[in-house]
Amino acid sequence: MPQNETRSGVFNEHSDGYKYFIPHPLPPTPEVDRDNEMDQLMDHANRALGRLDGASETLPNPDLFVSMYVRKEAVLSSQIEGTQASLLNVLEFEADTGVDESVNDVEEVINYVAALNHGLERLEELPVCLRLIKEIHKKLMEGVRGGNKQPGQFRTIQNYIASDSSIPIQKAKFVPPSPEKLGEVLRQFEEFVHSEEPYPYLIKVGLLHAQFETIHPFLDGNGRVGRLLITFLLCEKNVLHRPLLYLSHYFKQNRMEYYQHLQNIRFKGDWESWLKFFLKGVYEVSQEATETARKVMNLREEHRSLMIEKMGRTPNALKLLEKLYWRPLVKVENVMEITGLAYPNANKLVADFVKLGILEEKTGQKRNRKFVYTDYLSLFD
Repeated sequence: MPQNETRSGVFNEHSDGYKYFIPHPLPPTPEVDRDNEMDQLMDHANRALGRLDGASETLPNPDLFVSMYVRKEAVLSSQIEGTQASLLNVLEFEADTGVDESVNDVEEVINYVAALNHGLERLEELPVCLRLIKEIHKKLMEGVRGGNKQPGQFRTIQNYIASDSSIPIQKAKFVPPSPEKLGEVLRQFEEFVHSEEPYPYLIKVGLLHAQFETIHPFLDGNGRVGRLLITFLLCEKNVLHRPLLYLSHYFKQNRMEYYQHLQNIRFKGDWESWLKFFLKGVYEVSQEATETARKVMNLREEHRSLMIEKMGRTPNALKLLEKLYWRPLVKVENVMEITGLAYPNANKLVADFVKLGILEEKTGQKRNRKFVYTDYLSLFD
């Protein structure tokens, strides 16, 4: 193999003194070496995904659990890109209760939620493809930081990866394919997405995520779109019936290792180490999500029992408790909407929930008070 070529692609010399990378089509050649360790990791990951899928079905309302997990993923994936918004900030924005003015990037997280939901809805009529990927990117980038960088369009200029945007391209850590080569490598990428070759699906998803990050087809937002791609691929093939697997937490915890594995694919052709890292992530995150589902169910039963014991089977109290699993941050005015009660009665209901330790007042003010279902939120935040 030539000096400028690895198992995963070839480095081309540009006249401006830098080398850009053209990835070889997937799957890798020679094929992935599935040793005993990889097969064992894949088996553990598949079993953990199955348990997660089963656990979500035992929840009284799985869609509420999914909605919180989507928000959590949006926060974590956006934080990897430098945002500061928290899960509570997102809930404040959605509830229109006022967000801390020092937090100015909540809309990036909200866009992520919109992009994810849009992609899941579109999967009912459109497979994972370049068209869908561009739609997702447009939703993600509209009106926020990076929104001037061709939302929904593959790049037409060269980009590169460096620790600082002031670093010249000649000193970049990695330079992805040139714009002239982009169309061909994206066509090859889409061909592998749709390939019917009998390939272990988790291995295929791992290959596609890494290849997407290497192609880096957008001027901004590649990391977030690449992480969303994992979820869409799993849901499209019903490996998961609900979008509950998000690797952003794992990638964030192991950030340097994650980036090093991607570099080792490009510079050394080491697909195997990356795939083992990826499969470990699928297993760990699936286990964590299954445990969270169990804790949500236990918390719900505990608080329903507590409420019935102290307040009786009050319909409005039960209605409010159920709504808190969708919207764990409320004001008294929100409780009025949920229950149909007048302000004095809604205020008393909130006060009763505070006494029981279900709700916690967060502002310390007499006006515009915000109440948080802290025990529930802490399971995700």
